[in-house]
Amino acid sequence: MDAASGAAATASASEAPSSAAAAAPSRYESQKRRDWNTFLQYLPNHKPPLTLARCSGAHVIEFLKYLDQFGKTKVHIVGCPYFGHPNPPSPCACPLKQAWGSLDALIGRLRAAFEENGGRSESNPFATRAVRIYLREVREAQAKARGIPYEKKKRKRTTVTTAAVVSAVSASSPNNPITSGAAGNTTNGAAVIVPSAATSATPNVTTTATTV
Repeated sequence: MDAASGAAATASASEAPSSAAAAAPSRYESQKRRDWNTFLQYLPNHKPPLTLARCSGAHVIEFLKYLDQFGKTKVHIVGCPYFGHPNPPSPCACPLKQAWGSLDALIGRLRAAFEENGGRSESNPFATRAVRIYLREVREAQAKARGIPYEKKKRKRTTVTTAAVVSAVSASSPNNPITSGAAGNTTNGAAVIVPSAATSATPNVTTTATTV
């Protein structure tokens, strides 16, 4: 083997691990594939057997209820002394079910997998209103039974008011043609910036407003 062949073989060997790492699916993709295969195996075992084309939102809900037997979350029933208790002091005979968060994430993966495997979005059984209502009912029921409210995290939005932008621009450029030209247009004492050709001629306006 000459030097050129040896170098090529070394390069190929070094590139092989990186190629394999790049081709390896993410944890989400692997879980989505497993969920999809599980659902496809469930269809022929359904009574009567189902095909994917005939699957509806009602069948998806049956599948979610079927999964409850494999759940690990204690959901107290009405009448249990620990109903609504987030930290029960002792065990009880209430059933184990799938947690709402797990079901919600599962439906998200199956909804995506359905369309990735050739399904149409308008006929996606995992995106039906019935499934959304069922998930909401499960969330509310488990929140009451476990004494753990489920609250969506609200995204914080940064709002920049017109008055603040104008004040910043005026402070940085007292003779700026935009603010001086808009001095006559006021709303509650704050100047209103009117788009004009002068905007493109004053590049520092955008920078100052973004900083604020």
